Amino acid sequence: ASFNRDLVKAGLSLGAGPLKVFRSVTVPIIMPGIISGAVLAFATSFDEVVVVLFLAGPAQRTLPRQIWAGVTQEISPTITAVATIMVLVSILLLATTEWLRRRSLRLRGLEA
Repeated sequence: ASFNRDLVKAGLSLGAGPLKVFRSVTVPIIMPGIISGAVLAFATSFDEVVVVLFLAGPAQRTLPRQIWAGVTQEISPTITAVATIMVLVSILLLATTEWLRRRSLRLRGLEA
């Protein structure tokens, strides 16, 4: 939403083609938003146990389904290990998202 379209106009006025402007100007500026969205989608996909239980076939063994089966059928240390790894991955994803946000602000010249 805060993308400055004047940068695209400047690139076009300096003689670059639309594809070159997109690759050289637009993509580097919007890349943190794209990566943040992908990270958020990946992180929330672990929470979709209900969707997996209804849509997955009996042969499909996704991580949420394995965790659900481990919690409902037996309590094992494997579930605790997976939960710990998921918490650490979530912290890493949040730190990466914050780093990308700050990088985006620096690229736009809004120093945070």
